[in-house]
Amino acid sequence: MRIVVVLLAARSICVAQDLADRYRAAAEKLIDTAMADRDGYAKLEYLCDRIGNRLSGSESLERAIEWARDTMQRDGLSNVRTIPVKVPHWVRGTESARLVEPEDRALHMLGLGMSVGTPPGGIAGDVVVVSDFDELNRLGRAGVQGKIVLFNERFRGYPQTSPYRVDGPSRAAALGAVAALVRSVTPLPMEIPHTGMLSYDPAQPKIPAAAVSVEDALMMARFAEQKMPVKVHLEMNARMEPDADSFDVMGEIPGRERPEEVVVLGGHIDSWDVGQGAQDDGSGIIACLEAVELIKKAGLEPRRTIRVVFWVNEENGVRGGEAYRKWLKGQVRDHVAAIEMDGGAETPRGFGFGGPLASLPTVQRIGKLLDRIGAGEIVAGGGGADIAPLALEGVPPLGVRTDAEHYFDWHHSVADTLDKVDLQEFRKNIASLAVMSYVLADMPGRLSGTPEK
Repeated sequence: MRIVVVLLAARSICVAQDLADRYRAAAEKLIDTAMADRDGYAKLEYLCDRIGNRLSGSESLERAIEWARDTMQRDGLSNVRTIPVKVPHWVRGTESARLVEPEDRALHMLGLGMSVGTPPGGIAGDVVVVSDFDELNRLGRAGVQGKIVLFNERFRGYPQTSPYRVDGPSRAAALGAVAALVRSVTPLPMEIPHTGMLSYDPAQPKIPAAAVSVEDALMMARFAEQKMPVKVHLEMNARMEPDADSFDVMGEIPGRERPEEVVVLGGHIDSWDVGQGAQDDGSGIIACLEAVELIKKAGLEPRRTIRVVFWVNEENGVRGGEAYRKWLKGQVRDHVAAIEMDGGAETPRGFGFGGPLASLPTVQRIGKLLDRIGAGEIVAGGGGADIAPLALEGVPPLGVRTDAEHYFDWHHSVADTLDKVDLQEFRKNIASLAVMSYVLADMPGRLSGTPEK
């Protein structure tokens, strides 16, 4: 068995080396074209400035979907279509938070996505400040009952810090809290609150929850440390409406030999209802679309189909990715790879590959074609929320990796606007997506090691 594994690994390395030589000229052509491209940024500009933020269930999202479909058709993609999706329709409504004691001043706040509203007239309550879940548990019901809990956890990376936003409200409700405030999940204090989705535990009461700016959270924490009474008045008119009709949008370049086999790439067309959804995830969907456009314009005809998809409802439901998987039915096995870009369009460094480790050398060799623009590093582990349903069915997932230097400065806030997307870095992302998707779609064998038929 060990000899077989070694031989397979050696074969994989040889195939990978051949790929670099085979596709060098095509990769250089795609990179050159991408680094001079103007159409992609113009599309992103229209999406951000003319349509704006795109929360599921909103009129602006439906305008964006119509525009995306028309744009794919106008650009000459084949089989442009939409897939119906029922999406949650959460409405923010008017909202405010005000410090009542020991000072009287307005707080910078944004209600958390999917939060319930307050009773008419709002909620006024004493604030208890905790830095983590352990501290909350030590307070217990005696220290939390009837109070507003403020989670003042500093940013330690998104996976480490976001659970206070996602799970914090229900954890507080389990101990009798009447509302929850969460220090915004961001490393940058600029008096800007950052929203995002919470997830209610069905076994606990649903309490209203909002994010507050880093500065306001720190101020209330200082008051609490000085044993001063801290009281806040919170008013939120948030509500859930019946599920709304929406759509995934897709177009493709049909494969010349194996059109039934597909490399899919995309991101999510929805955004939160603040800012313009520029980095999250306008830059992702437009970079993917433009990558496919450049392959087409270059006259490259891949062996397999390359499909670009704008999935809907990633931010508060991920129903678009699930609907796409259901639409495929048994054809999911024909997907040879799925690529997602949903981390902003800052300097690209490469891809995370979540498929079989035996295929990693092949993807790493493709990555070498991107060394020229510094985007060739391929590491194990990667994917995205929208392609997760495909990955669960065995489709090898890839996620774009950037340096993400400022992504969480703007994430889910009013600051996520077009000016944050640098043209040259955006072009590099287009180039990396074009090269990776084209080679995966055109190379003789699949990542699983399937030989050329």
